[in-house]
Amino acid sequence: PAHPDAAAASILQLLPLRMMSRVVRGFGRGSSELGIPTANLDRSALEVTHARSGGGGAESLRLEDLPCGVYWGFCRVGDEPEAGVDAAAQSPVGKTFTSALSIGFNPTYGNEQKTIEPHLIAPAADPRRHASACDETLLQEFYGFPIRLSVVGYLRPELPFEGLEKLVLAIKNDIQTAEAMGRGTDEQTVSERKWVDSKSGVSSFEADPGIVGLSQ
Repeated sequence: PAHPDAAAASILQLLPLRMMSRVVRGFGRGSSELGIPTANLDRSALEVTHARSGGGGAESLRLEDLPCGVYWGFCRVGDEPEAGVDAAAQSPVGKTFTSALSIGFNPTYGNEQKTIEPHLIAPAADPRRHASACDETLLQEFYGFPIRLSVVGYLRPELPFEGLEKLVLAIKNDIQTAEAMGRGTDEQTVSERKWVDSKSGVSSFEADPGIVGLSQ
């Protein structure tokens, strides 16, 4: 759906964004205070691109260039599934998940440093989908793993909330919306999920992506 404000319209022109980095330790609030753990991207290792208008390839962006807000997309932590048949079946490493994510300063907490924090959403039938303290996805710690993230759509601006209960309710709504959007079959959604599931770099924007995937 179209967003009426000019700020949202300018954000939509930047999407999708493709990012690669590694997972670092954040403030720990997602798990301990909210029950919504996130895989925080390392600012120093961050690579970000978006498609140039008119199909002219990819353009690199800085973290400072990225508009603050809450988004949805796809995320994969780890380059390959963990070894062993049982481990591969159970481990989230190397698997692509729909994600709800924030880019910004978390105004409820007043952070001074801009962060990118995706929450990986397990499939509905996965027992980990409702394993956290607030009935959301709880996977494992990913510190040090490589991470790739596609930011496909914009959900809302970052907002300060009066109390953690209202913040949690808003994030849970974001997660529900992200789940629904991630099931989309439009060309962009399919293409971005395919990229996250691949070994291609952040600059691989093509009209018909010849992406080298982990599994074809």
